[in-house]
Amino acid sequence: MTYTFRPQGVCSREMRVELDDQGVIQKMEALGGCSGNLQGISALVVGMTAEEAVHRLKGIRCGAKSTSCPDQLACGLEAWLNQQKQ
Repeated sequence: MTYTFRPQGVCSREMRVELDDQGVIQKMEALGGCSGNLQGISALVVGMTAEEAVHRLKGIRCGAKSTSCPDQLACGLEAWLNQQKQ
């Protein structure tokens, strides 16, 4: 399944995460933002469960901003996990 969301407070305009039935990230893409950094984040989270990605990425900040692209990915994954519980 592909989960698409719009991050808030960062340069990225949209994030798409493909997850399998067990919640393991198969692919992650971002539109906008720092291409190299987002490609690196994508390469690192592939094969990781959504829960582990949230645990590792939540709370990361970008400079003086209160959030970052990794943090927004964690927020999006948290929202997806909460939807799965309903």
